[in-house]
Amino acid sequence: MTVYFIGAGPGAPDLITVRGQKLVERCKVCLYAGSLVPIEIVEAAPEDALVVDTAPMHLDAIIEEIKKAHEKGLDVARVHSGDPSIYGATAEQMRRLDDLEIDYEVVPGVPAFAGVAAKLKTELTLPEIAQTIIITRTGMKASSMPEFETLEILGKSRATLAIHLSIRNLDYVRDTLEPYYGEDCPVIIAYRATWPDELYIKTTLSGMKKEVRANKITRTALILVGPVFGNADFRDSDLYNPDYTHVLRNKGKKKAR
Repeated sequence: MTVYFIGAGPGAPDLITVRGQKLVERCKVCLYAGSLVPIEIVEAAPEDALVVDTAPMHLDAIIEEIKKAHEKGLDVARVHSGDPSIYGATAEQMRRLDDLEIDYEVVPGVPAFAGVAAKLKTELTLPEIAQTIIITRTGMKASSMPEFETLEILGKSRATLAIHLSIRNLDYVRDTLEPYYGEDCPVIIAYRATWPDELYIKTTLSGMKKEVRANKITRTALILVGPVFGNADFRDSDLYNPDYTHVLRNKGKKKAR
């Protein structure tokens, strides 16, 4: 048997990959993070499948369910939100499976920041404005940040920031980033991106806390910071510049028939 760690995407049920959906439809055991994975995705599991919401479960209990499936020779769809490689708590599960010599594979998913960019119809990288995206979080109750990954250090880059798990830490985010980005730097607060009740607040570093309070947002939100948001004053990329040549478009080369 095999355990498939499947990224379900940011929220909209049709943003799961074709590969991920087919595995959910085939596996006789489906373990899913119910608080973040849309029910429509796991409803596609076989009628006789064991479907378990792991939101209230601890790691040992989850592994126990996988062990039972392994003993029966049943494949497991382990469905996580977004992409399993980002804040998915998948590494600790894989480590346990390595110890138990249980096979597993990973199926990537659409990460939340990509879902937000699509909804906003924007690029997160613009020529001469920002060419770097930093996915990070701030230290909260769950765990502290590594010494060299604090917002004080990352903010110096002035890159596009996608800050997870920090909606209750807005004072720190504002105070830390304002010296580098400025108080009027554009901010997007994305609440439950791509879900039916999604909300996108366009604000600034100085105004974001007031907006978040007014909308009573306390969880499941992503903070995006950077000058790329709402910036129409950027030069065209050289990718489609007629005067720019590259291996697939040589200047003066005749067009193939």
